Amino acid sequence: MKKLRKIVIASIIVIILAIIAAFVARKIIFFTPNTTFSTIIIPKDATFSQVVDSLTKKNAVNRLQTFTIASKFLRYDRNVMRGKYEIKANETNYQLIKKLRKGQHYPVTFTFNNVRTLSDFLQRIDKKFLFPMHDLQKLLENEDFLHTLGFTKETLPALFIPNTYQIYYDIDAGEFVEKFQTFYHNFWNEKRLQQAQAISLTPVEVTTLASIVEEENYKDFEKPIIAGVYINRLRIGMRLQADPTVKFAVGDVTLKRILFKHLETDSPYNTYMYAGLPPGPIRFPETSTIDSVLQYTKHNYLYMCAKEDFSGAHNFAATLAEHERNATKYRNALNKLPRNN
Repeated sequence: MKKLRKIVIASIIVIILAIIAAFVARKIIFFTPNTTFSTIIIPKDATFSQVVDSLTKKNAVNRLQTFTIASKFLRYDRNVMRGKYEIKANETNYQLIKKLRKGQHYPVTFTFNNVRTLSDFLQRIDKKFLFPMHDLQKLLENEDFLHTLGFTKETLPALFIPNTYQIYYDIDAGEFVEKFQTFYHNFWNEKRLQQAQAISLTPVEVTTLASIVEEENYKDFEKPIIAGVYINRLRIGMRLQADPTVKFAVGDVTLKRILFKHLETDSPYNTYMYAGLPPGPIRFPETSTIDSVLQYTKHNYLYMCAKEDFSGAHNFAATLAEHERNATKYRNALNKLPRNN
């Protein structure tokens, strides 16, 4: 009887010790502070071993073994979520894993404007997001990929409408383009599509015309007037003869004067040589400029010339004779300028 009693007591003690050990182990594994302040980035499709490598390189976890055990118990090792994570000092494994399992998506405020070329646009993006800039460049230079979007390398600038956007930091290059597809379709709502249809232009053609208007304009109030000049020309089959398209064709947007040699540049962007709109936008026009085309001013002007006061404004004319008088005034003013200007 005494022997049995001893066995029972010993068993109870073992059970109590086991419970205490389990409690202590649970506390150490799950609820003991185990981190130092750090930031880690977990890319898309990362494995658990890659997460462990990131934590090790950043010295973010003091006892890696307890983190690994806790991760297996909580099944985080099978459910890795991408994101950028800020790890605070003295977080427990439980707190850290709970954070990692949620996925720390956070939006970046991305603003761009005054962009002329795709190269300029890519530079604006560089280091703003997790994906490398060359990943996006490679995508946007892939003509097959562009065709799936409904664009070509010439029309591509129309997809990226300058504005301020909220975009998750950890998206990949393909998802970035998909986001801008969504922004594009949101911008081209039913009202704008109807306005474009009313002037017999597609959204890309509207954007192309807007890019020319923006290059011509220094005064916002003139944008719809300039748009009206070009729309009048398009309607009667008259060449646009837009100087900015010649600068684009030549490859020098800094040209102050367009000479006859420039007009002889054989390029589909040279609207002195070829009728209609060029193949695509010559810059990334602002939303206000696109709307100025959609809401252009109705008038009978077919010509415009920079004012002789160099204010950036224009003289508009309905007849060639009137335009030539305006052009003479401007040329005379140019000739009076010092040569180094």
